[in-house]
Amino acid sequence: MNTPTHTSTQAAPLSQDELKTLVGQAALQYVVPGEVVGVGTGSTVNKFIDALATMKDQIKGAVSSSVASTERLQALGIQVFEAAEVESLSVYIDGADEIDHQGNMVKGGGAALTREKIVAAQSKMFVCIADESKLVDALGAFPLPVEVIPMATARVMRQFAAMGGSAKVRLKDGQPLVTDNGQHIVDVTGLKISDPLQFETDVSQWPGVVTVGVFAHQKAQVCLLGTSTGVKTLTF
Repeated sequence: MNTPTHTSTQAAPLSQDELKTLVGQAALQYVVPGEVVGVGTGSTVNKFIDALATMKDQIKGAVSSSVASTERLQALGIQVFEAAEVESLSVYIDGADEIDHQGNMVKGGGAALTREKIVAAQSKMFVCIADESKLVDALGAFPLPVEVIPMATARVMRQFAAMGGSAKVRLKDGQPLVTDNGQHIVDVTGLKISDPLQFETDVSQWPGVVTVGVFAHQKAQVCLLGTSTGVKTLTF
């Protein structure tokens, strides 16, 4: 007699896309009804924007950190305000390329780091939404984006080389990528950023640097991390 084979009923691990959806939905609990919400940029934030559409009648609207996010918000019927129109925001919800165990982040893989930092600075709370691959012990493995004024690019790259880093101008279609602000981005590898706050302070002073992609002065207070066992909440 043939013995019946037993098939495992264990659920398959969630994909990165599914984890992003989970944390995007979890971020809704930090949105304050009746207020304007700060919205970041990127694939994880797109999941949050889609979730935000389910409660769009409960909020005044959003301040967005990029043209791409603005277009997505407006397409879903959410009013977008200019940052200058809103005095302060109760919460800013955005992703990260890296986040450490103190809430310091590297951001700018989507080239919107300057506007992201501006909106973060006018927000009372930064909620980072990310999947667990973004959680690191020390920042620096992900190429660090730095927005620069083009005439300063070569000198800024030399300054990073003197620190042991290797900088490259970010290209799009074979030409230097131009940000929403009309500037260029250099991506720096080979750095281990042991003191993110001091590093951000120092590099921000270099002539020609518009914004460095270390968010330590505007670090996260909360991180909603998508893990194989669901959404894990980290507070800093």
